[in-house]
Amino acid sequence: MQTILSIENLSKVYASGFRALKHISLDIRHGEIFALLGPNGAGKTTLISIVCGIVNASEGSVRVAGHDIVTHYRQARSLIGLVPQELTTDSFETVWATVSFSRGLFGKPANPAYIERVLRDLSLWEKRNNKIITLSGGMKRRVLIAKALAHEPQILFLDEPTAGVDVELRRDMWELVRGLKASGVTIILTTHYIDEAEEMADRIGVINAGEIMLVEHKDELMRKLGRKQLTLQLETPLSAIPAALANWRLELAESGAEIIYTYDAESERNDIIALLKDLSGAGIGFTDLKTSQSSLEDIFVSLVHKDPAAA
Repeated sequence: MQTILSIENLSKVYASGFRALKHISLDIRHGEIFALLGPNGAGKTTLISIVCGIVNASEGSVRVAGHDIVTHYRQARSLIGLVPQELTTDSFETVWATVSFSRGLFGKPANPAYIERVLRDLSLWEKRNNKIITLSGGMKRRVLIAKALAHEPQILFLDEPTAGVDVELRRDMWELVRGLKASGVTIILTTHYIDEAEEMADRIGVINAGEIMLVEHKDELMRKLGRKQLTLQLETPLSAIPAALANWRLELAESGAEIIYTYDAESERNDIIALLKDLSGAGIGFTDLKTSQSSLEDIFVSLVHKDPAAA
Protein backbone atom coordinates (compact mmCIF):
# COMPACT_ATOMS: atom_id res chain seq x y z
CA MET A 1 0.00 0.00 0.00
CA GLN A 2 1.28 3.48 -0.91
CA THR A 3 2.80 5.64 1.84
CA ILE A 4 1.13 9.04 2.25
CA LEU A 5 3.00 10.25 5.36
CA SER A 6 6.67 9.52 5.95
CA ILE A 7 8.39 10.50 9.19
CA GLU A 8 12.15 9.94 9.42
CA ASN A 9 14.43 10.27 12.46
CA LEU A 10 12.21 12.95 14.03
CA SER A 11 13.32 14.43 17.35
CA LYS A 12 12.17 17.38 19.43
CA VAL A 13 14.16 18.98 22.26
CA TYR A 14 12.63 22.00 23.98
CA ALA A 15 14.65 24.97 25.28
CA SER A 16 14.38 23.55 28.79
CA GLY A 17 16.31 20.49 27.63
CA PHE A 18 13.29 18.20 27.72
CA ARG A 19 13.42 15.67 24.86
CA ALA A 20 9.81 15.11 23.83
CA LEU A 21 10.56 12.92 20.79
CA LYS A 22 13.51 10.61 20.21
CA HIS A 23 14.34 9.60 16.62
CA ILE A 24 10.81 8.74 15.51
CA SER A 25 10.51 6.95 12.16
CA LEU A 26 7.06 6.03 10.93
CA ASP A 27 5.28 5.46 7.63
CA ILE A 28 1.50 5.90 7.37
CA ARG A 29 -0.27 4.19 4.48
CA HIS A 30 -2.80 5.80 2.21
CA GLY A 31 -6.40 5.10 3.24
CA GLU A 32 -5.70 3.41 6.57
CA ILE A 33 -6.89 4.19 10.09
CA PHE A 34 -3.80 4.40 12.28
CA ALA A 35 -4.19 4.59 16.06
CA LEU A 36 -1.36 6.09 18.10
CA LEU A 37 -1.57 4.95 21.71
CA GLY A 38 0.43 6.21 24.65
CA PRO A 39 0.06 7.60 28.18
CA ASN A 40 -0.10 11.32 28.93
CA GLY A 41 3.23 12.96 28.14
CA ALA A 42 4.30 10.20 25.75
CA GLY A 43 4.78 12.61 22.83
CA LYS A 44 1.60 12.03 20.83
CA THR A 45 0.51 15.66 20.59
CA THR A 46 4.07 16.88 19.95
CA LEU A 47 4.37 14.47 17.03
CA ILE A 48 1.06 15.61 15.54
CA SER A 49 1.96 19.28 16.09
CA ILE A 50 5.21 18.88 14.15
CA VAL A 51 3.52 17.14 11.22
CA CYS A 52 0.85 19.87 11.13
CA GLY A 53 3.41 22.70 11.22
CA ILE A 54 2.52 23.97 14.68
CA VAL A 55 5.83 22.97 16.32
CA ASN A 56 9.28 22.88 14.72
CA ALA A 57 11.30 19.66 14.87
CA SER A 58 14.84 19.68 16.27
CA GLU A 59 15.95 17.14 13.69
CA GLY A 60 14.51 14.74 11.14
CA SER A 61 12.10 15.16 8.25
CA VAL A 62 8.42 14.72 7.43
CA ARG A 63 6.94 14.30 3.95
CA VAL A 64 3.23 14.42 3.15
CA ALA A 65 2.42 12.78 -0.19
CA GLY A 66 6.02 13.55 -1.19
CA HIS A 67 5.95 17.20 -0.01
CA ASP A 68 8.45 18.18 2.68
CA ILE A 69 6.62 20.01 5.49
CA VAL A 70 9.37 22.66 5.68
CA THR A 71 10.40 23.33 2.07
CA HIS A 72 6.93 22.71 0.63
CA TYR A 73 4.87 23.77 3.62
CA ARG A 74 1.85 25.10 1.75
CA GLN A 75 1.39 21.96 -0.38
CA ALA A 76 1.92 19.63 2.59
CA ARG A 77 -0.36 21.51 4.98
CA SER A 78 -3.19 21.71 2.44
CA LEU A 79 -3.40 17.91 2.53
CA ILE A 80 -3.88 17.75 6.31
CA GLY A 81 -6.89 18.33 8.55
CA LEU A 82 -6.44 18.56 12.33
CA VAL A 83 -9.01 18.17 15.08
CA PRO A 84 -7.16 19.35 18.22
CA GLN A 85 -7.92 18.43 21.81
CA GLU A 86 -8.77 21.99 22.83
CA LEU A 87 -12.09 23.60 21.91
CA THR A 88 -10.56 26.65 20.19
CA THR A 89 -12.67 28.55 17.67
CA ASP A 90 -14.20 32.03 17.25
CA SER A 91 -17.06 32.10 19.77
CA PHE A 92 -18.99 34.88 18.03
CA GLU A 93 -18.99 33.46 14.50
CA THR A 94 -21.79 31.28 13.22
CA VAL A 95 -21.18 27.63 12.47
CA TRP A 96 -21.57 28.20 8.74
CA ALA A 97 -19.20 31.17 8.69
CA THR A 98 -16.40 29.57 10.68
CA VAL A 99 -16.44 26.34 8.65
CA SER A 100 -16.58 28.24 5.36
CA PHE A 101 -13.73 30.50 6.50
CA SER A 102 -11.57 27.45 7.29
CA ARG A 103 -12.05 26.26 3.70
CA GLY A 104 -11.02 29.65 2.36
CA LEU A 105 -7.82 29.67 4.43
CA PHE A 106 -6.49 26.89 2.20
CA GLY A 107 -7.37 28.69 -1.01
CA LYS A 108 -10.26 26.40 -1.82
CA PRO A 109 -13.09 27.93 -3.87
CA ALA A 110 -16.47 28.25 -2.16
CA ASN A 111 -18.47 25.03 -2.24
CA PRO A 112 -21.72 25.43 -0.26
CA ALA A 113 -22.93 21.96 -1.25
CA TYR A 114 -19.82 20.34 0.26
CA ILE A 115 -20.03 22.42 3.46
CA GLU A 116 -23.70 21.47 3.78
CA ARG A 117 -22.85 17.78 3.44
CA VAL A 118 -20.19 18.00 6.14
CA LEU A 119 -22.56 19.82 8.51
CA ARG A 120 -25.33 17.31 7.88
CA ASP A 121 -22.97 14.38 8.45
CA LEU A 122 -22.04 15.88 11.82
CA SER A 123 -25.64 16.72 12.80
CA LEU A 124 -24.80 20.44 12.65
CA TRP A 125 -27.08 21.53 9.84
CA GLU A 126 -29.83 22.77 12.14
CA LYS A 127 -27.23 24.79 14.05
CA ARG A 128 -25.57 26.35 10.98
CA ASN A 129 -26.78 29.88 11.83
CA ASN A 130 -26.05 29.62 15.56
CA LYS A 131 -23.06 31.40 17.06
CA ILE A 132 -20.40 29.07 18.45
CA ILE A 133 -20.76 30.53 21.95
CA THR A 134 -24.35 29.25 22.16
CA LEU A 135 -23.42 25.61 21.45
CA SER A 136 -22.87 22.78 23.92
CA GLY A 137 -19.42 21.28 24.38
CA GLY A 138 -20.34 18.31 22.18
CA MET A 139 -21.59 20.57 19.40
CA LYS A 140 -18.40 22.66 19.57
CA ARG A 141 -16.42 19.46 19.12
CA ARG A 142 -18.45 18.71 16.01
CA VAL A 143 -17.63 22.18 14.68
CA LEU A 144 -13.91 21.49 15.11
CA ILE A 145 -14.28 18.34 13.03
CA ALA A 146 -16.24 20.25 10.37
CA LYS A 147 -13.49 22.91 10.24
CA ALA A 148 -10.82 20.22 9.81
CA LEU A 149 -12.77 18.67 6.93
CA ALA A 150 -13.69 21.96 5.23
CA HIS A 151 -10.78 21.96 2.77
CA GLU A 152 -11.20 18.26 1.83
CA PRO A 153 -7.92 16.96 3.30
CA GLN A 154 -6.36 13.62 2.39
CA ILE A 155 -5.11 13.06 5.95
CA LEU A 156 -7.20 13.74 9.06
CA PHE A 157 -5.59 13.91 12.51
CA LEU A 158 -7.93 13.31 15.44
CA ASP A 159 -6.14 14.18 18.70
CA GLU A 160 -8.14 12.61 21.54
CA PRO A 161 -11.35 13.36 19.59
CA THR A 162 -13.81 11.70 21.96
CA ALA A 163 -12.32 12.71 25.30
CA GLY A 164 -15.15 14.04 27.44
CA VAL A 165 -17.86 13.85 24.79
CA ASP A 166 -21.21 12.11 24.94
CA VAL A 167 -21.95 8.62 23.64
CA GLU A 168 -24.02 9.97 20.73
CA LEU A 169 -21.16 12.09 19.44
CA ARG A 170 -18.73 9.19 19.73
CA ARG A 171 -21.09 7.02 17.67
CA ASP A 172 -21.63 9.74 15.04
CA MET A 173 -17.92 10.45 14.83
CA TRP A 174 -16.94 6.85 14.20
CA GLU A 175 -19.61 6.53 11.53
CA LEU A 176 -18.11 9.60 9.89
CA VAL A 177 -14.59 8.15 10.21
CA ARG A 178 -15.70 4.94 8.51
CA GLY A 179 -17.21 6.98 5.69
CA LEU A 180 -14.02 9.03 5.29
CA LYS A 181 -11.89 5.90 5.17
CA ALA A 182 -14.20 4.45 2.51
CA SER A 183 -13.65 7.61 0.43
CA GLY A 184 -9.86 7.24 0.69
CA VAL A 185 -9.05 9.63 3.54
CA THR A 186 -6.23 8.52 5.84
CA ILE A 187 -7.15 8.78 9.53
CA ILE A 188 -4.58 9.13 12.31
CA LEU A 189 -6.02 9.21 15.81
CA THR A 190 -4.76 9.34 19.34
CA THR A 191 -7.10 8.04 21.97
CA HIS A 192 -7.33 6.88 25.57
CA TYR A 193 -10.30 4.68 24.64
CA ILE A 194 -8.42 1.55 23.70
CA ASP A 195 -11.67 -0.19 22.80
CA GLU A 196 -12.06 2.36 19.99
CA ALA A 197 -8.61 1.61 18.64
CA GLU A 198 -9.33 -2.10 18.86
CA GLU A 199 -12.56 -1.67 16.91
CA MET A 200 -11.57 1.03 14.39
CA ALA A 201 -7.86 0.89 13.61
CA ASP A 202 -6.10 -1.04 10.87
CA ARG A 203 -2.68 -0.57 12.45
CA ILE A 204 -1.61 0.48 15.93
CA GLY A 205 1.49 2.29 17.12
CA VAL A 206 2.52 2.53 20.77
CA ILE A 207 4.57 5.55 21.85
CA ASN A 208 6.07 6.04 25.30
CA ALA A 209 8.61 8.56 26.62
CA GLY A 210 9.01 10.00 23.13
CA GLU A 211 9.89 6.71 21.45
CA ILE A 212 7.91 4.42 19.18
CA MET A 213 7.86 1.07 20.94
CA LEU A 214 5.89 -0.88 18.39
CA VAL A 215 3.97 -0.50 15.12
CA GLU A 216 1.88 -3.44 14.02
CA HIS A 217 -1.30 -4.43 12.24
CA LYS A 218 -3.97 -4.80 14.90
CA ASP A 219 -4.68 -8.47 14.21
CA GLU A 220 -0.98 -9.31 14.00
CA LEU A 221 -0.35 -7.47 17.26
CA MET A 222 -3.01 -9.52 19.00
CA ARG A 223 -1.57 -12.69 17.48
CA LYS A 224 2.02 -11.94 18.46
CA LEU A 225 1.59 -10.34 21.86
CA GLY A 226 -1.77 -11.59 23.02
CA ARG A 227 -1.59 -14.10 25.84
CA LYS A 228 -4.04 -16.87 26.49
CA GLN A 229 -4.81 -18.52 29.80
CA LEU A 230 -6.22 -21.96 30.42
CA THR A 231 -7.73 -22.36 33.89
CA LEU A 232 -8.48 -25.84 35.16
CA GLN A 233 -10.85 -26.46 38.08
CA LEU A 234 -9.35 -29.40 39.97
CA GLU A 235 -11.28 -32.34 41.39
CA THR A 236 -8.98 -32.36 44.42
CA PRO A 237 -7.04 -29.26 45.61
CA LEU A 238 -3.24 -29.43 45.49
CA SER A 239 -0.66 -28.04 47.88
CA ALA A 240 1.95 -27.72 45.14
CA ILE A 241 2.50 -28.41 41.45
CA PRO A 242 4.03 -31.90 41.01
CA ALA A 243 7.70 -31.87 39.95
CA ALA A 244 6.79 -33.93 36.87
CA LEU A 245 4.91 -30.90 35.51
CA ALA A 246 7.65 -28.33 36.14
CA ASN A 247 8.39 -27.82 32.43
CA TRP A 248 4.85 -26.46 31.88
CA ARG A 249 5.41 -23.44 34.20
CA LEU A 250 1.96 -23.80 35.73
CA GLU A 251 0.54 -21.54 38.43
CA LEU A 252 -1.46 -22.83 41.35
CA ALA A 253 -4.22 -20.63 42.71
CA GLU A 254 -4.00 -19.70 46.39
CA SER A 255 -6.91 -22.01 47.16
CA GLY A 256 -5.09 -24.89 45.48
CA ALA A 257 -8.28 -25.63 43.57
CA GLU A 258 -7.18 -24.20 40.20
CA ILE A 259 -4.22 -24.62 37.88
CA ILE A 260 -3.49 -21.77 35.46
CA TYR A 261 -1.51 -22.25 32.25
CA THR A 262 -0.45 -19.08 30.37
CA TYR A 263 0.74 -19.46 26.79
CA ASP A 264 1.35 -17.50 23.61
CA ALA A 265 -1.61 -16.91 21.31
CA GLU A 266 0.48 -18.53 18.55
CA SER A 267 0.79 -21.83 20.43
CA GLU A 268 -0.55 -24.88 18.76
CA ARG A 269 -3.61 -26.69 20.04
CA ASN A 270 -1.36 -29.74 20.43
CA ASP A 271 0.31 -28.03 23.41
CA ILE A 272 -2.97 -28.10 25.31
CA ILE A 273 -3.59 -31.71 24.41
CA ALA A 274 -0.10 -32.64 25.62
CA LEU A 275 -0.65 -30.74 28.88
CA LEU A 276 -3.93 -32.53 29.55
CA LYS A 277 -2.22 -35.89 28.95
CA ASP A 278 0.57 -35.00 31.38
CA LEU A 279 -1.97 -33.92 33.99
CA SER A 280 -3.77 -37.21 33.61
CA GLY A 281 -0.47 -39.07 33.88
CA ALA A 282 0.25 -37.24 37.13
CA GLY A 283 -3.11 -38.35 38.51
CA ILE A 284 -4.63 -34.86 38.46
CA GLY A 285 -8.28 -34.68 37.45
CA PHE A 286 -10.32 -31.59 36.71
CA THR A 287 -14.03 -30.81 36.66
CA ASP A 288 -14.06 -27.80 34.34
CA LEU A 289 -11.78 -25.63 32.20
CA LYS A 290 -12.01 -22.19 30.65
CA THR A 291 -9.82 -20.06 28.40
CA SER A 292 -9.35 -16.30 28.21
CA GLN A 293 -7.24 -14.04 26.00
CA SER A 294 -5.59 -10.72 26.75
CA SER A 295 -7.16 -7.63 25.24
CA LEU A 296 -5.43 -4.80 23.42
CA GLU A 297 -5.53 -2.87 26.70
CA ASP A 298 -3.59 -5.64 28.45
CA ILE A 299 -0.97 -5.54 25.69
CA PHE A 300 -0.74 -1.75 25.82
CA VAL A 301 -0.31 -1.69 29.60
CA SER A 302 2.37 -4.38 29.49
CA LEU A 303 4.33 -2.50 26.80
CA VAL A 304 4.13 0.90 28.49
CA HIS A 305 5.15 -0.46 31.88
CA LYS A 306 7.95 -2.64 30.55
CA ASP A 307 11.28 -2.00 32.24
CA PRO A 308 13.37 -0.09 29.62
CA ALA A 309 16.53 -1.74 30.91
CA ALA A 310 15.07 -5.12 30.06
CA ALA A 311 14.06 -4.11 26.54
